[in-house]
Amino acid sequence: MEGEAQVAASAAARQRSGLTALYLGIFAALWLSVPETDPQLGPFLVAGSIVALLTAGAGGALVIRSRADGPFPRDTVADRKYLVIFAAELAAAGFGAMLLAVTHRGEYIPVLAAFVVGVHFWPLAPVLTDPALKVLAVLVCLAALAGLIAGLVSSVMPGEVVGAGVGVLLLGYALGALLRAGMALCRSHS
Repeated sequence: MEGEAQVAASAAARQRSGLTALYLGIFAALWLSVPETDPQLGPFLVAGSIVALLTAGAGGALVIRSRADGPFPRDTVADRKYLVIFAAELAAAGFGAMLLAVTHRGEYIPVLAAFVVGVHFWPLAPVLTDPALKVLAVLVCLAALAGLIAGLVSSVMPGEVVGAGVGVLLLGYALGALLRAGMALCRSHS
């Protein structure tokens, strides 16, 4: 009986990691496509986007494979909390983007979006039982701050800094999720 519980827990952990890699891989690819940079940085952003999409694909495959081990237990309370956080994120980003557009500060929309995304990871950490999301929250907010500063004190567009920074952070986290899933898979087979 104890062995079955360990297998189920391992499958659930792999599925959570797969979902993390899937979602953050997709969003990393989106963020990496935000910057309109000089041609020197372009190939790196394209390569990063490709790696992000491959990571998302690997995460999706992991989710499908882990479902073969049994159904993933649903937590309806956590699901509701997630939806409330997500709705608040969309509302804040949408309203803020509208204000920036109306005030002719549209170049700072990526900064605002990154800040809102960073902030939303903080309350998601306990909901998704992933405390490392708090670290990601701080790093994404710092990337937003770097974009804001770059936009205010230089000719660099804030979206260049924010898009590349947030894209790399999300890709790194997604790759870390795949690594954790791989380690869980190895432990379950040993």
